[in-house]
Amino acid sequence: MPSYRGIVADGLPGPLRLDRYVAEYLGVLTRSQTKSRALRARLNGKEVKRSRLVKSGDQLELTWAAPEPVDLLPEDLPLELIYEDEQVVVLNKAQGMVVHPGAGNHRGTLANALLFRRLHQGGLAAGEAFRPGIVHRLDKDTSGVIIAAYNDQALTFLSDQFKNRKVRKCYGALVRGSLAVPFGLIETRIIRDPRDRKRFTVSREQGKRALTRYRVIRSWGTHSLLLLRPYTGRTHQLRVHLRYIGHPILGDPLYGIPDPCFPGASLMLHAKSLRLILPGTQEPRTFETALPQRFGDMMPCF
Repeated sequence: MPSYRGIVADGLPGPLRLDRYVAEYLGVLTRSQTKSRALRARLNGKEVKRSRLVKSGDQLELTWAAPEPVDLLPEDLPLELIYEDEQVVVLNKAQGMVVHPGAGNHRGTLANALLFRRLHQGGLAAGEAFRPGIVHRLDKDTSGVIIAAYNDQALTFLSDQFKNRKVRKCYGALVRGSLAVPFGLIETRIIRDPRDRKRFTVSREQGKRALTRYRVIRSWGTHSLLLLRPYTGRTHQLRVHLRYIGHPILGDPLYGIPDPCFPGASLMLHAKSLRLILPGTQEPRTFETALPQRFGDMMPCF
C-alpha cells in the first residue's frame, strides 16, 4: 500500500484542507483520487478526515490504496518515441491507434503497447499493478504528439497542467475551402448533439465554453492548411469548431462533408506540438513532429 510520512511544508497561505494539500502541494494524488483511492490520514498522531485543516509544521502520515489491476493485455505494437524517462513517455501516435481500451477496442491500443513496454524494460516490480497514465487523449484517427505517465505522481503533475490550461497544444489540419480571414479566434459553447450521441455541436447558451485560435498557413482555393491552437480541451473541439465556421476538416467521418477531390481521405488532423513542464523540472519543454506523409500526398494535388 503506498504511503507518505512528513511535515506539512512552510509557506502555506493559511490552514488548508488536507485533500487540497495532498493534491496541490504533495502531488501524490488528485483531490478526486483521495476519495476513490481511500486515503487515510493521521495528523499529529490522530486519524483525521480528508476535510481536516492542516497547517505548517503538522506531522502527517498518509496511506492509500494502489490502483485496481486492469484487465489489460501487453502487446508488442510499433511505437514512435519522441522522449522517455522513468516517469513519462512522449510519442507520435499513429493514425488509427486507439488510445485506451473501450467498447469494441480491447486490443491494439496505446495502453496495451505501453504495458508491454514497461514489462519489457523491467520497469515494474513483481506483482505491481500498472495502469498507463493517459493524461490526455487523441481521437483514433488523429495522429500526433501525446504524453503518458508511468506513475501516479507524474500523472497528477501533468493532469494539473492540463486542468489549469498551462499546456500549449498546436495541431495541423487540412480543411475544405479558403478562409476569408487568415487568422482568428473561434469562441462558442459545445454540448453533446441531442440528435446523435456520438457527436457534439455548438450551442448559444448551454454546454462548456470552448476556444480555438487558427491561422492559415497556405490556401489552394478549394482547400487550406491551418495551424490550430485549442485553449480548452472539449471533446471533438477542433472538429466541431471547423465545421461551425463552414470549413470542416477533410476526411472527417462525423463532421465533414463528401469531398469530390478526395473521396477516400482519412481525417486530416495531426497534433503537431505539445509544450509543458515535465515532472522533476521547472522550465517548459516543447515536443514537435512534422506533418505526416498523408498531408504531403494531398497538398500538391490541390
